[in-house]
Amino acid sequence: MGPARSCRRQAAGAVDPRAQGTYGCTVPSRDRGASRELVSIMKGSPVQSFRTFKGFTAFAAAVWLLAGNASAQSAPRAGVDWPGFRGIAARGVDEAKPLPLQWSVPESRLVKWKVPVNGLGHSSPVVWGDQVCTASAISGTPDPQLKVGLYGDIGSVLDQTEHKFIVACFDKRTGKPRWERVAKRGVPIIKRHPKSTHASSTLATDGRHIVAMFGSEGMYAYSMSGERLWQKEFGTLDSGFFMVPDAQWGFASSPVIHNGRVILQADVQKGSFVAAFDVRSGKELWRTPRTDVPTWSTPAIVSMNGRDQVIVNGWRHIGGYDLETGKEVWRMTGGGDIPVPTPITAHGLVFITNAHGKMAPIYAIKPTATGDISLKDGESSNAHIAWSYQRDGGYMQTPIVVGDILYVCRDNGVLGAFDAKTGTRHYQARLGDGKTGFSASAVASGGRIYFTSEDGDVYVVKAGPTYELLATNPLGEVAMATPAISDGTLLFRTRNHLVAVGLP
Repeated sequence: MGPARSCRRQAAGAVDPRAQGTYGCTVPSRDRGASRELVSIMKGSPVQSFRTFKGFTAFAAAVWLLAGNASAQSAPRAGVDWPGFRGIAARGVDEAKPLPLQWSVPESRLVKWKVPVNGLGHSSPVVWGDQVCTASAISGTPDPQLKVGLYGDIGSVLDQTEHKFIVACFDKRTGKPRWERVAKRGVPIIKRHPKSTHASSTLATDGRHIVAMFGSEGMYAYSMSGERLWQKEFGTLDSGFFMVPDAQWGFASSPVIHNGRVILQADVQKGSFVAAFDVRSGKELWRTPRTDVPTWSTPAIVSMNGRDQVIVNGWRHIGGYDLETGKEVWRMTGGGDIPVPTPITAHGLVFITNAHGKMAPIYAIKPTATGDISLKDGESSNAHIAWSYQRDGGYMQTPIVVGDILYVCRDNGVLGAFDAKTGTRHYQARLGDGKTGFSASAVASGGRIYFTSEDGDVYVVKAGPTYELLATNPLGEVAMATPAISDGTLLFRTRNHLVAVGLP
């Protein structure tokens, strides 16, 4: 039962859980000695550490240079750039400038601008400098079906009209359109779930390239001014419920750019793989077959045990691959059978959660992971897994770490807070009335966590070991995509608009 994934993913920059402070950009292990002083910046409390915006900007830039990026132009600036799903390394936390606590889009209160966006897309906004970009699929049907909420239909939308698959960029200050490019025209090769779209993968950018993934319609790279640089075709990538092969739900894994490479996870009904491509040319560098069922998760790049790894979510095969070669480093079983959330890292651990079927686990994995690290019956930890829960995981949302606490929100709004280091549960509470769904992943700033419901209400929760709802703010439209944060502005992609919310 359960609708297909919907709104996810991507990150830029390798994350080393052992070199990481509370949230900071991280340094590959080979550079850790040279950057010890930079890492020490992040040892304080999360809010205190990030409030020194100038210092953190220098820190983030230095980390990216140490990680192998050839020029400062490719270093994302903390507080300004949001280069993929959930920003830098999918952490979703930005403390550079204060964000509003209360606003109302229907009343235009604290709305900087609101512009229409053509087509449907759960692709989250990405930001580089003064440009905001997103992806859409424009149906030939005037009002294409999009059904949100808590339901279990597994059927597909029967829309066989010609679609335009587009990338669109806007001015961050004004919302004025800058450019729009049609990547492809045609009838979608694979159908989609009523809750999903044909543009659910979030773009990835490194400040020179913008990479868009449209599943069976291919992957496309553009310059920052909209010049097409290359494209890749993969044939049919059929993502759907593995128990009902005819149930086509659409692709959603987002590309990740790291150190000149585009990383892609494509778990589908037949021919699953994880692969790396040259971001400049699109040349395939390696491809490793996978045998898992369809997933909708975006991979993460993490430095573990002395090497950069591609960390993937899964049902039968959660694991890590060597970034340079694609060779498997570690694996484990024990996931839910519709994996969606992106792996994240903090406090020396990698956190993986998913749900559906018999399992809804949370795993806190140590950077020493190697070989098969699967838990045996009755175990909640082992040499490579610090702690775990088997029935507290999230279905759609990628979890978020704020300070020392891991927050995991389920699609029904049940929010769990856990000590990230030990797994001790702080609380469980419910957002909303239990009737609305939650698919967009949370973002955080200033000791507040922003959870967006599918109905378009943003619940602001105080970060800490005790639950406290601070505000509920209407967007006035269905909202499935994860918001972005840039220059003290929250950027929301709703069904029909791109909206900027911020303090004067």
